[in-house]
Amino acid sequence: MEMIQESSSTQLARQGGGRALQAQSPSSGEFLTFRLGAEEYGIDILKVQEIRSYEPPTRIANAPDFIKGVVNLRGVIVPIVDLRLKLGCASAEYNGFTVVIVLNVRGRVVGAVVDSVSDVLELTKDAIRPAPEMNASTVDTSYITGIGSVNDRMLILMDIEGLMSSADMGLMDQLA
Repeated sequence: MEMIQESSSTQLARQGGGRALQAQSPSSGEFLTFRLGAEEYGIDILKVQEIRSYEPPTRIANAPDFIKGVVNLRGVIVPIVDLRLKLGCASAEYNGFTVVIVLNVRGRVVGAVVDSVSDVLELTKDAIRPAPEMNASTVDTSYITGIGSVNDRMLILMDIEGLMSSADMGLMDQLA
């Protein structure tokens, strides 16, 4: 299993040099960008523990399709969620670019499978627009915190903590 080196900005963010982001409306900060199909997404860099190459996990019986199984990460059993399946991407092919973003969400380590990781971008408040308003019965936008634009790139900014800790994921005890 290959581990991808952290950038200096990621190390800085982990040491507390990055900005804390508000869950519902990011004002600015550093985001790890990744691809799911043709779309590019961004998540708060402070939630990222590491990035690893994909290895087939041990399947858990009766788990939903988007939970691929678990892996042993230095003695910690980590559930692996395929974000492509969870978010309804057309296909989920595993190739040399497929990676697992290891996240620390509410004190729990969770892996998220994505097509590829792009880079770490710092977005200013001016580069982030509010999430579009859509009919909640048609499109679930509750985990979209905004749309970032950098040059000709559009990033869908996600509340990865909210998504991973949602009741339908079943990964965390729900708060009373």
